[in-house]
Amino acid sequence: MAIFNYLWLTIMFCIVPAGVLWLCRKYSWLDKIGPVMILYAIGLVIANIPMPAEIAKLQGIIPTIMIPLAIPMMLFGCTFKTSEVSLQLRVVTSGVISVCIAVVGGYLLFGQGITQGEEIGGMLAGKCTGGTLNAAAIKEGLRISDSTYILLTTYDIIICFFYFVFLLGGGIRLFRWLYGEKVKRTISAEDAEAIKQEMAAVKANPYKGLWSKAGFAQMGKVLGLTLVVVVVAVGMAYLIGWIFDADLANFMNEKKGGWFMAPFILMLTTFGIALSFWKPVKKLDKSYDLGMYLIYIFSLAIASMADLSNLKIMENLSMIAFLTFAIFVSLFIHAIICRLFRVDADSMVISSVAFINSPPFVPMIANAMRNRAALVTGISAGLIGYAVGNYLGILMAQLLKLI
Repeated sequence: MAIFNYLWLTIMFCIVPAGVLWLCRKYSWLDKIGPVMILYAIGLVIANIPMPAEIAKLQGIIPTIMIPLAIPMMLFGCTFKTSEVSLQLRVVTSGVISVCIAVVGGYLLFGQGITQGEEIGGMLAGKCTGGTLNAAAIKEGLRISDSTYILLTTYDIIICFFYFVFLLGGGIRLFRWLYGEKVKRTISAEDAEAIKQEMAAVKANPYKGLWSKAGFAQMGKVLGLTLVVVVVAVGMAYLIGWIFDADLANFMNEKKGGWFMAPFILMLTTFGIALSFWKPVKKLDKSYDLGMYLIYIFSLAIASMADLSNLKIMENLSMIAFLTFAIFVSLFIHAIICRLFRVDADSMVISSVAFINSPPFVPMIANAMRNRAALVTGISAGLIGYAVGNYLGILMAQLLKLI
């Protein structure tokens, strides 16, 4: 029975995104909502109806598999510019300042009466800088209780759902308008042609032809190359751990303070970008869309963890307010500072997503903005967030104790 449950649940996670994509292509009003938001909504439903116990293991396994495969696949299909150091410095500086202001303000307004409020503030600082991976590590470092962590994670999934609803439902257009930008900016003729081709690819069915002989051959090449990148990235990450004399027994265990994920994601990104310049890889025109499909599966699995029956909303209003304040206020302060730093709206939005939700969520926003070039900006910002998030979280907790 258990094997049967694993089988049909796996099929469900893999097939539901295909059904959603078909519906979005058939009904324009669904396409305006976007497949990611629809999958989040379906995931919330799945999380709150009776499901076999085996789903819990799949919910842990699917994100672990999907993300390392999706990142290089999507990077293979991107065209990159080499001079973005100044932009990265500005968005990261803005992001860190925004998070610090938002967390301190949220703590003063809502966090002082919460049990372990200072520690929660520290975890939120890390979470809004590098995502859930940093939150998990800081949770152990600050000894936040398991029950509090589970509640915060569930609230975070729900609040981030509304965060994405805001961005995809009009926030991106709003920030472009506030920044005084048009969707189409002044660009070179070469870039204009590339964007034209990308827009045509977005409107076309990106998965058409995948089941042909040529499609299968390309899928095999993309998957094979991706697996090679993953294996090499794991080896390089372990080498970095060995060089820095890490406790390799706990190196991959985020709950025990392991920091494997940061160098691992960095290596995945580095090799993905490097290979994107290789002509044989450029010919794999379905790699981006294959990676995006894995992101759809990931989105469904993440949302399916939000069990609404254990929320105890009325008992934790201050905690919910603290988390909501940290996420949305950091977004708007980030928007203000980025505007002062002359950062464009798309880079501001995608770096905010990278900080608050981590790099795995960047591709869906790049896709929604119809701006694949922003993928590098977002992932790079998120990687720096991984690197500084734990330090910022621990320091923030100590700072809040002095207030």
